[in-house]
Amino acid sequence: MNADAQLIIVAAGMGTRLSHPLPKALVPISGTPLIVHTLQAFETSCLTHSAIIVYPKAHQKDFQDALDTAFPKNTCTLIAGGQERADSVANGLKALSPSTTIVLIHDAARPFIEQPTIHASIDTARRDGAATVASACKDTVLEADPNGHLRNTPDRTTLRLCQTPQVFQRSIIEAAYASPTPDAITDDATRVHRMGIPVTIIECSDTNIKITTPQDIEYAEFLLEKKTP
Repeated sequence: MNADAQLIIVAAGMGTRLSHPLPKALVPISGTPLIVHTLQAFETSCLTHSAIIVYPKAHQKDFQDALDTAFPKNTCTLIAGGQERADSVANGLKALSPSTTIVLIHDAARPFIEQPTIHASIDTARRDGAATVASACKDTVLEADPNGHLRNTPDRTTLRLCQTPQVFQRSIIEAAYASPTPDAITDDATRVHRMGIPVTIIECSDTNIKITTPQDIEYAEFLLEKKTP
């Protein structure tokens, strides 16, 4: 089904906000490195074996050891990351196999992506060219001015919280990275959108959380415990 699709896992961040000495993707969640949980989420979609994992420089052996332990027959490709997220994604794109036509870009820190969402994002990218997972904004959002005062209250029905995976036809995402863009862009869907290409939003469940703080680890372990039969 996904023979022409390839997964890039962006895992080059360090665990600074987690107060952990290891790279974020190697921080244990219920005793297992975060990157392993994330890769396992893509196994059913047959995307794990060919995944490209972009790791922080100087930690190749640490990542290789984690993969060898969890996936003894793994054929993932390890690629050193860059200074910024965009640099890491660019490095990952250079490692795509020649047969790849659909590219999924996913944060290593999101281990709870669900199968229906993965399939929907791939199918949508095949049809439309570009798709991103996002969730509806349930809270009222306040825009503040530089002094910390309320400036505006946007209509939350039009707002979405950006998540991953973000999925693209290969030619589109490669063209996006070949084009000059402002440094402020922090996700690939926005980069593609700035080229004038429509990006379809795939609604996602609230459990597709991003592990950022120690409290997120506690919540992740709670979610894993709930999933355990």
